[in-house]
Amino acid sequence: MSTIFTKIVNGEIPSYKIGENEKCYAFLDINPVAKGHTLVIPKVEVDYIFDLNDDTFAELMLFARKVAKSIEKTVPCNRIGVAVLGLEVPHAHIHLVPIQSEADLSFSRPKLKLPPNEMETIAQKIRKNFLS
Repeated sequence: MSTIFTKIVNGEIPSYKIGENEKCYAFLDINPVAKGHTLVIPKVEVDYIFDLNDDTFAELMLFARKVAKSIEKTVPCNRIGVAVLGLEVPHAHIHLVPIQSEADLSFSRPKLKLPPNEMETIAQKIRKNFLS
């Protein structure tokens, strides 16, 4: 059975897509801790990030850097925080979160409830910077 992330990659479930390449896919988190909170995943379904083969792991990190730079150009922030938790979905993923301080990277904080049109606007702006 496929994970929800594999279904997103396959187009079976819609997402606020930021970008993709042959091995990776990035999309906005639907339960963000900050505006622009993005998930970066390998297209291959592997539960734990440190179980990825070397090539896929390296590609994921390089892709995540490109996505992070795109978020940074779009969302005002001091940095892009990076978190790898991997407990919610059994599919390796990296959280990229625009932050002003370390406290902004707390996943125990209440999640933002952004309307779909705002999510799509944010995704479009980040995607534009991703593609440029």
